[in-house]
Amino acid sequence: MAAAQDSYLKLLSNPLARELAGRLKLPRPAVLRRYRPGDPLLPGPVLVLGAGDSAGTLASALLDWGLDVRRHATPGERIGGIVAVLDDVAEPGDLAAPALALGACLRQLAPGGRIVTVSRPAAASAGAAAAPAAAAARQGVDGLLRSVARELRAGATGNGILLDDGVDATAPGVLGALRFLLSGRSAYVDGQFLLVGPGTGTVPADPDRPVAGRAAVVTGAARGIGAAIAEVLRRDGALVTVVDVPAAGEQLAAVANRIGATALQLDITRPEAGARILEHAAGRHGRLDIVVHNAGITRDKLLANMDADRWNAVLEVNLAAQLRMNEAFLASDLLGPAPRIVCLASTSGIAGNRGQTNYAASKAGVIGMVRASAPVLAGRGGAINAVAPGFIETDMTARMPPAAREAARRLLPSLQQGGLPVDVAEAVAFLASDAADGINGQTLRVCGQSLVGA
Repeated sequence: MAAAQDSYLKLLSNPLARELAGRLKLPRPAVLRRYRPGDPLLPGPVLVLGAGDSAGTLASALLDWGLDVRRHATPGERIGGIVAVLDDVAEPGDLAAPALALGACLRQLAPGGRIVTVSRPAAASAGAAAAPAAAAARQGVDGLLRSVARELRAGATGNGILLDDGVDATAPGVLGALRFLLSGRSAYVDGQFLLVGPGTGTVPADPDRPVAGRAAVVTGAARGIGAAIAEVLRRDGALVTVVDVPAAGEQLAAVANRIGATALQLDITRPEAGARILEHAAGRHGRLDIVVHNAGITRDKLLANMDADRWNAVLEVNLAAQLRMNEAFLASDLLGPAPRIVCLASTSGIAGNRGQTNYAASKAGVIGMVRASAPVLAGRGGAINAVAPGFIETDMTARMPPAAREAARRLLPSLQQGGLPVDVAEAVAFLASDAADGINGQTLRVCGQSLVGA
């Protein structure tokens, strides 16, 4: 299992080793709180901060979930989560009271706790700018949240939800994003923001099985992140088809048999790949509702040493094939009435990475494709988004030089460890569900607030 690759983290599960690490002032990363069916949403009460109307209505919504909601912190009480509702800030001076109130509660946050801000963007998605003072205050929330996330310890995380024009704090998409960010599903999402725009107003009937009955396909699913995505989608109720190249057929069949999926051996770079996937999904499930473009390759070289074969192979698999398949899907009546497409990008495509010009170009291209395709999917009642993993414990990271791998793990600002394939899978499954109503054209980083990227 990928989790076993971090031998230092495994060692620290021994109390004596953890005590010794403390005496030597070595990093002591926490075991992250990840989702398990049946676990409570939070490890304690949730505190809702904010004086405006939105804070009150959001507190009532959380009460409807059966959570123990507080409007004021009780001294000495452990808090499972803090929701800071800041959608009414109109000038920089408005930040002082909520920021200081948040700071006064931080020491009470339980291990694995969550902080979520709810605010508005400085500019709406349509491009309308707020007044300069309001824009400054709203952008200030960005710096506040990202900074406090770096101060958290014991596996706690901080993230934000942005309300687009016309969206209120209890819109279905806001509540869906809030549940995801408060839960163990977001264990490796830290210092990130999700913009919720107008949506269809639908929510999953069962929050533990948010894609029940939906027909999903996952490419590159024979191992690693792709296999984890397929497993989480199946756990959440989807009817899954796993796809990979014929050379990985044995591994692909093993994944399909383990999770109860169907397998399709296919080279996604073939011109007919999209039609083959549609035909397979329709033959078994009558339609295709969810597409996860996970398949990808690397052919790393410094650009000065790059040849055409390496460059073209990466761009073809990682980007061009997705464009062709999406075109085939969107042209077909077999695509479901509210389709969701989730694409795998990378933090390399956001910040670049030495020796990965081809890979970074392909993953940046995915982000651009997602952004440009969003209106088309919205027109069909669906959405397209991307997930950008950071340092995830996979076979690829296991091949890194040991010193570089260890540094990459421990230099993460608060979590001090690599993520797991399941962390990426949880984010993909969220974006593939109706819980992500109104989230479209965005890229969500799953990187433990890595220094790579913005």
